Amino acid sequence: MEKRFNVFISGQKYFAEMILSICLKKGFNVVGVCCPLDDKYIKPLAAKNEIPIIPAGMLNGDTFPKGVDLGITAHSFDYVGKRTRYKAKLGWIGYHPSLLPLHRGKSAVQWAIKMRESVTGGTVFWLNSGIDRGDIAYQDFTILHPKYFSLKLKVASSRLWRDKLQPMGLNLMSKALDDISNGIIIKNAQDESLSTFEPSMVVTDIYKPDLLMIE
Repeated sequence: MEKRFNVFISGQKYFAEMILSICLKKGFNVVGVCCPLDDKYIKPLAAKNEIPIIPAGMLNGDTFPKGVDLGITAHSFDYVGKRTRYKAKLGWIGYHPSLLPLHRGKSAVQWAIKMRESVTGGTVFWLNSGIDRGDIAYQDFTILHPKYFSLKLKVASSRLWRDKLQPMGLNLMSKALDDISNGIIIKNAQDESLSTFEPSMVVTDIYKPDLLMIE
């Protein structure tokens, strides 16, 4: 019997639910999910499929299951530490809604709009110890229509994510999962000379560990 591809997902909200759905449709063995206990998206789907759930904030090298081929972050705010990253055979991938190394940080979509950029995009990358600094696997771009600049920032960023960057992320992640599960590993180092980082615009983020990464 052919060995199934074992994945673990850490995430929340609709994007994470769709990533879990994609993994299940591809026939992957989802050995666990880490998400908030009040999540209304990925948690019910995981429970329906009898997938073990680790509460958000509890993911570490001890709670992470054995035998995982690939870890996936999907709208996750849980930091994936070194021991957790290394327990996955192939490592971890995630999706960031910017053309890395541009706009590292939690509020990438908002900053692209605030800076009135003409082009933005998304990146599937390999997690490392830095914030959004890992090797790039896949990227795509979209023209940032001027209509977004006339809207309130919160509204504009929500629409850009929903209409362009979220569908792009799902397509890129699906492509990455197909390739990685078939042994095709793409890793291109980010060009540090082009990197930018902006702090979170979320007012409730009183403690911002991402600020520690500013050089």
